[in-house]
Amino acid sequence: MSSSYWAVVPAAGVGKRMEADIPKQYLPLMGKTVIEHTLARLLQHPRIQAVVVAVSSEDRWWSERLFQDNERIIRVTGGAERCHSVRNGLESLMALAAPEDWVLVHDAARPCLRKEDIDRLIETLHDHPMGGLLALPISDTVKRADAEGSVMETVDRKGLWRAMTPQMFPLAKLYNSLREAIAAGVQVTDEASAMEWAGFSPRLIEGYSDNIKITHPRDLAQAEVFLKRQERGE
Repeated sequence: MSSSYWAVVPAAGVGKRMEADIPKQYLPLMGKTVIEHTLARLLQHPRIQAVVVAVSSEDRWWSERLFQDNERIIRVTGGAERCHSVRNGLESLMALAAPEDWVLVHDAARPCLRKEDIDRLIETLHDHPMGGLLALPISDTVKRADAEGSVMETVDRKGLWRAMTPQMFPLAKLYNSLREAIAAGVQVTDEASAMEWAGFSPRLIEGYSDNIKITHPRDLAQAEVFLKRQERGE
């Protein structure tokens, strides 16, 4: 029996670096909110069964009317940090999906995800024992700075990658790894780091560079450029 594919989107953050009055996932982007673009990219993929969205209990912006007719969106309560929101989302899936099913965790603020990237993840990892993630090899020269912002050293970029999302892992393995890492007080910045802590070696899969994460105000304009290019088939 072939495995099913599910998605989890942590969306409980407040986006402090955006310097906006609302969380970045609710900022307007080409007539929609950022998160609407993100969810649409996941829901449009024929292999993804449903998307679990982890939203803060104090969220004032999530509009049920935007998604109330879509039975493939499941809302859960998020946590204090991203890792807690993902854990909550995975926990809800444990009651719906098989332990060996695959889950793609994707940032709410990455609205430019291409279908080709999801295809590549699934095609590459469907028979992989532990999963992997989209990433980009680092091509720029990398500097390490001190607390004052002065250069301490130039870091060898050979073998260095910039992690992206989605990150795709077997549901039960990811849930157990993340839950145990949190319980041990390990700083988990993404799902791959939880899997690494548990002793696994996720595979890196090169993705498109336009799959940007909206973090600063200028990123909204860049995302609009990328979305328009994608609409033109570029």
